[in-house]
Amino acid sequence: MPKAKMPVPVLLTLTMAPVALIGATLWLVSDIVPTCSITEFQRMPAPDGAYDLVTFTRTCGDTPENMQAALVPLNEQVPFDAASFVSVLAAADLEPGWTADGEIGITLPDGAEILRQDTTVAGIDVIYR
Repeated sequence: MPKAKMPVPVLLTLTMAPVALIGATLWLVSDIVPTCSITEFQRMPAPDGAYDLVTFTRTCGDTPENMQAALVPLNEQVPFDAASFVSVLAAADLEPGWTADGEIGITLPDGAEILRQDTTVAGIDVIYR
């Protein structure tokens, strides 16, 4: 007995309906989740050349003004989900730098709300001024 063939319109509907549903779901979710962006301000290579010390702002939706610092591999972009070791709610220059001993120096702005202030990052001491 020959097998019955599925009509082309039915086959197309069964194939395209899940694709359309997934696409519509992703489109709706992308409108709900805010888009994040990174704006770099300063970048300084470590004395040993292993990392870059980067200060940046991260904006996601209605994020208040902020300044953050992170270590990233040398010459790589700051990923949108980078873990910063210092974060303040202020638009301020953190005056980042490397000390002669290979430590990181950061200046915290007076009166700013400090969200994060780690004392070490990647085994490197952080000195706050």
